[in-house]
Amino acid sequence: MFFPRKRMKLRTNNKRGIQLNRLTLLIVASIICIVLFLYFLNERLKPTYLEYAEVQTNKIASYVVSKAINSRTSNVLDVNDIIEDVPSGTSVTTKFNTEIINRVRAETLELVKMYLEQAEHGELSHLPDLDNVEYDVNKIQQGDGIVFFVPLAQAADLPLLGNLGPKIPIRFHVIGNVHSNVTSDIREFGINSAYVEVGIHIEVNVQIIVPFASKSTTVSQDIPVAMGLTRGPVPNIYTNGGDAVQPSIEVPVPYQ
Repeated sequence: MFFPRKRMKLRTNNKRGIQLNRLTLLIVASIICIVLFLYFLNERLKPTYLEYAEVQTNKIASYVVSKAINSRTSNVLDVNDIIEDVPSGTSVTTKFNTEIINRVRAETLELVKMYLEQAEHGELSHLPDLDNVEYDVNKIQQGDGIVFFVPLAQAADLPLLGNLGPKIPIRFHVIGNVHSNVTSDIREFGINSAYVEVGIHIEVNVQIIVPFASKSTTVSQDIPVAMGLTRGPVPNIYTNGGDAVQPSIEVPVPYQ
């Protein structure tokens, strides 16, 4: 008489075991589907929000560099302050005063390095106040670089969602040294005159880190050192260059 009950118990246990197995498989399958969906979504959106992170990083780094430049003790010089004439026999050679240019370059480079280091260590006054950008003060003060959050909808360029959705953490820090070199631009201006610009080209290499991706980029900026017009003596005969035929007559010049 006990055999039917045992069979019922076995059947009940088998049914419960089958239900548990199905539930376990359903949970495991759901987790796998969610992980695959998130991976697929991340791979599709990664280039978009990585590009967005690069744009925001350029804005922040350029702001820090500009603020460092504005704090210089030396302002933009007149070009005649850095040009000197060197007698060479019967002629005069004009050249740049490299001592002044290098001094301004060294001062600017040191300020840019200092401001970037201070910004990476929590000096929030060096950072710009950008829309849809929230700085992680704790992470910055811990020395993890400049960390900020942006809404996923903004990074994915979905304006209809506004600020909805999760926020993506973005971190960047300076890698290597800040590089600089002196640039010059000389343009003809009138007769025997030239407009001269001397500047410093600064490049900052930064590493941008977003979830499951990273990218290196360069933030560059040109800083004016001196600009102005330099004039030479006006010649008695002017042919504007080229292969023009030279005049065969002499123009009398008043004797002084």
